[in-house]
Parts: sequence; C-alpha cells; structure tokens
Amino acid sequence: MQPSYRRVIPALLGLALIVMTGCGSSPTAPGIQPQISNVPDNFSYQTSNVRGYSGAYTYSWTNSGTGASVNQATTVTAGSITLTIKDANGTQVYARSLADNGTFSTTTGVAGTWSLRLVYSGASGTVNFRVQKV
Repeated sequence: MQPSYRRVIPALLGLALIVMTGCGSSPTAPGIQPQISNVPDNFSYQTSNVRGYSGAYTYSWTNSGTGASVNQATTVTAGSITLTIKDANGTQVYARSLADNGTFSTTTGVAGTWSLRLVYSGASGTVNFRVQKV
C-alpha cells in the first residue's frame, strides 16, 4: 500500500462508521420509511409495508390553536401502534390506538409546539393519519 492510502482508508472507514451510527437515531429508521408533512397547523404521516416493527418516535408540531382533529386511516395486521399527543405545556390531550379508524378530537390544550409520539410494538400494516388545527 502507498503511504497516502494508509491515511485515506482509516478516514473513509471512520466516515462510514459515523454515517451508519447516525442512521439509527433517525425517525426514518430501518423498518419504516414514512412520508411526513409537518407544517404549522397540519401534520400528516404515511408509511406502508410495515412488518413486525417496534420503535418509538416523537415529532414536534406547531399548533396555533387549542385543539386538533385527528383523522386515522390505518390498517394494523399485527401488533399495535399508538399515537399520543401532548400540548405545548406537555399535557396529554390525545391517546389512541391507530387501529381505531375515524376522525377524533383532542381535548383542549395550549397553543404552541405540540408533540406527537408514535409507538410501534411488533406492528405490521399500513399507517396513515393526519392531525390538523381546529
């Protein structure tokens, strides 16, 4: 090996390790590839072909109102998927299984940055939900 390669190869290996390590903490971790639209007052999430996946992800969402409408159109064929929403003060305003399809309302909360937490537990199916300011 040339002396210059002795410096380049370890650097490339180190870069590869950093890239691979960073992927594990991303909301688009292996197992699901969600399509997310996260704009003030409107959040939507969709992913398909989920198979036996477990993991939890929290998304920050700006809601200028004190409530939200949650439309769930999910097919859970195994395991469970839950959605929990907290208002800007961290007060839980919504918690429901995504297997329950329909349109539901949060309780009244405080406007600002809300958190949406998804928990997958051995889940399989197609996930589709939208959260909108009311």
